[in-house]
Amino acid sequence: MAQAEGGPAVVTPAAGPGGPYKVVVIGTGFSGLGMAIGLKKAGVHDFVILEKADEVGGTWRENTYPGCACDIMSLLYSYSFEPKTDWSRMFPEQHELLAYIKDVVDKYELAQHIRFNAEVTATEYDDATDTWQVTVNGGETVRGRALVAGMGPLHRPSIPDLPGIASFEGTAFHSAEWDHSYDLEGKRVTVIGTGASAIQFVPRIAAKVRHLTVFQRTPPWILPKPDRRVTGVERALFRRFPLVQRGYRNGIYLMQESFVLGFKNPRLLKAASSLARGHLARQVPDRSLRRKLTPDYTMGCKRTLVSSDYYPALTRPNVELTTEGIAEVRPRSIVTRDGREHEVDAIVFGTGFHVTDAFDGARIVGRNGLKIQDAWRDGVEAHLGVAVKGFPNLFLLLGPNSGLGHNSMIFIIEAQVRYVLQCLAMLDGAGGTAISVKPSAQDRFNRWVRRRSEGAVWVAGGCDSWYLDRDGVNRAAWPASTLAFWLRTRRLDPGDFHIERRDESAAASLSAR
Repeated sequence: MAQAEGGPAVVTPAAGPGGPYKVVVIGTGFSGLGMAIGLKKAGVHDFVILEKADEVGGTWRENTYPGCACDIMSLLYSYSFEPKTDWSRMFPEQHELLAYIKDVVDKYELAQHIRFNAEVTATEYDDATDTWQVTVNGGETVRGRALVAGMGPLHRPSIPDLPGIASFEGTAFHSAEWDHSYDLEGKRVTVIGTGASAIQFVPRIAAKVRHLTVFQRTPPWILPKPDRRVTGVERALFRRFPLVQRGYRNGIYLMQESFVLGFKNPRLLKAASSLARGHLARQVPDRSLRRKLTPDYTMGCKRTLVSSDYYPALTRPNVELTTEGIAEVRPRSIVTRDGREHEVDAIVFGTGFHVTDAFDGARIVGRNGLKIQDAWRDGVEAHLGVAVKGFPNLFLLLGPNSGLGHNSMIFIIEAQVRYVLQCLAMLDGAGGTAISVKPSAQDRFNRWVRRRSEGAVWVAGGCDSWYLDRDGVNRAAWPASTLAFWLRTRRLDPGDFHIERRDESAAASLSAR
């Protein structure tokens, strides 16, 4: 390890003394690892993966709450090029997904490229050398010609700033930071939030606690979860006849994809809405409770959830659902706006993640000192969720407007990885030092996103969701089918990008259209 004169330590890359890595990848979840595998398949081995933790896994490492599982079927929620033939259930639980990720790391020999306990604290583009300087753990600098941010959109837990929360003397934690050292047995527990995580862990803790109070702001639409064990016969067929498993996967994909038709035509979701209402009626006989759990917005406005044990958990005698807002938190209780005081030993936040504001505190500096916050002053946006104008050689995975509410995110990840590889190949083929999306291309794409979002269920469905920013603009959801995304990213349009060579000035790069 060399020491930069007057500066922090510099990690000497594998490419040679003083030379940068060709690519620096951030994160070892499905996005970062997918990018790494794509690089290796493309013959690129000069890359490093920076991981803040001491093991791989991303979302499936960090979320260990009771009942943590994927709400997309296992045969679809896996890399298309790396099918797993021995899934135990149709919907995989956290431990099985994490094991799958570790198996992929081993098979593709990615461990040699990973630096663990290397948290990225800042990234800055060096105009003089056309490289990214990535600060790790607040000190070391790792340099790379290209930077791929594969952290995903759901990595910063969102915890509401409740009045008096600092005075609380009990235990409080977010579901993504579950405190397994705290025994919930016999405790009075409050759960704040009723999103995708809460509907999984509430049934698991309801039978253990003395009393459980669930604070609900907006009820989710919930469909029954068709989960079951994958039979031995099915696993044998998958092993011997890969096309059978491919057929299962394609069938699941098409079933999930059919929901996209209702995003622009909510009337087409009528059958699914009826199924959800019937599911609620069957599982919650109490009319008063059922009214609280009945959404008053169009299905699809928020992410539609799947569960067959959440509603029954709410009918237990030791469980209470309250829709009253929180007035204040006291040392050992929560007071609701109706003046009622709820005694509590522990608070569990099931309040989701920062999405549209995920980069508010990030130090990402592009060409000519452009900060990401300034680039996104009017709202987060990118070209195809991947490239941001003013930030050469930077690629986002699952960036703005590439999120889904109906299908597997791994489909999007694989499409974006292929797109990034095309960008890198175009850069190499042109003998350039930097590639950047043209402002005109990014603006044209985002105008299309706005048009496609008009009248869509996320915008006009009558709810607030993480798809929308504070101004009600869709900044997170892909507003079309995943097939449309695949078609848009299948072949890079060279006219959307500007290739810069070393003899060009930064000013010329910024003015390119």
